[in-house]
Amino acid sequence: MAHHLSAKKRIRQNESKRVNNKYYARTARSAVKKLRGTTDKEAATEQYSEVISMLDKLAKNNVIHKNKASNLKSKLAKHVNGL
Repeated sequence: MAHHLSAKKRIRQNESKRVNNKYYARTARSAVKKLRGTTDKEAATEQYSEVISMLDKLAKNNVIHKNKASNLKSKLAKHVNGL
C-alpha cells in the first residue's frame, strides 16, 4: 500500500481514469457494431461521421492506439461505401 499522499492521490486518479476510459471504449465498440449491422446507406453515412469522431477522440487521448483507430475507420468506410 502507498504511504505518500501523492502516491495515494495517483492511485485514486488512475482508478477514475480507468473507469472513464473503459466506458468510452465500450461505447465506441457498441457504435462500431451498430454501424456494421446497418444496411441502410443514408443511416450508415450519418452514423459513420459520429463513429469516426469517437474513434479520433479515443486515439487522441490514448484510450485506443492511433493505428487501431485508422484500421477501424478504413474498414467502416469500405462498409459504408459498399452499401
